[in-house]
Amino acid sequence: MRLDERRPLGRTGLLVSPLGLGTVKLGRSEGVKYPHPVRIPTDDEAAALIARAEDLGINLIDTAPAYGTAEERLGMLLAGRRDRWLLCTKVGEEFEGGVSRFDFSARAVTASVERSLRRLRTDVIDLVLIHSDGVIELDPDQTVEALELLKVAGKIRAVGASTKTAAGGVRAATTCDVVMMTLHPGCDADLPAIRLAAEHGTGVLVKKAFGSGHLALEEGSRRACLRLALSTPGVSSVITGTASIPHLEANVAAAIEA
Repeated sequence: MRLDERRPLGRTGLLVSPLGLGTVKLGRSEGVKYPHPVRIPTDDEAAALIARAEDLGINLIDTAPAYGTAEERLGMLLAGRRDRWLLCTKVGEEFEGGVSRFDFSARAVTASVERSLRRLRTDVIDLVLIHSDGVIELDPDQTVEALELLKVAGKIRAVGASTKTAAGGVRAATTCDVVMMTLHPGCDADLPAIRLAAEHGTGVLVKKAFGSGHLALEEGSRRACLRLALSTPGVSSVITGTASIPHLEANVAAAIEA
């Protein structure tokens, strides 16, 4: 596998690299489930990470308002380079004072996208996902409708959901352009939804391929996790979060070997 390979993201018309760069660690260190404490990188370190990801062939960046200052930092880091990247952000979840709060109303969704456009310093966001709380994903009609209106207005290119339950994945697979689901050797509950998404031409992104980092601690396990995700029919890209260039390079090497 080559990281400069481009895979179609379902019927969206977007072409994505097999690995995408997750950016939780660029803006948030609280309330995360990683095996080690998170140190938010400096601006210079973050710029070097983005540049190295681009050099390695990655063209997809995943972020969210719930990732602390990540959106604002990306807006600065990608200045003058926006056209080289596909940007994915989310709506519905905010993280403040160490806790998440959720609002999936049409008004909140519209305001969130407008704010993300400003933070990311862009006129259009390639992909916006519903940041599920495990409940709203089962009845996302109002939220999807608001996102579809923003798509018609030319402010986003594709609409999707980052789901937390198998039932939510199935629903999103038939109602959205893209669905982001969990898949790793210890969790295959979303496989039926991934298959359904492939049948419907819905793009699939995989999150937590390393079980929030816990499955990448053993020799060879990183490669096994990526082999499973990247060889599953319908999967376009695996989002792997990091703030470390060596960690990024290890992920890329494992994906190539997978």
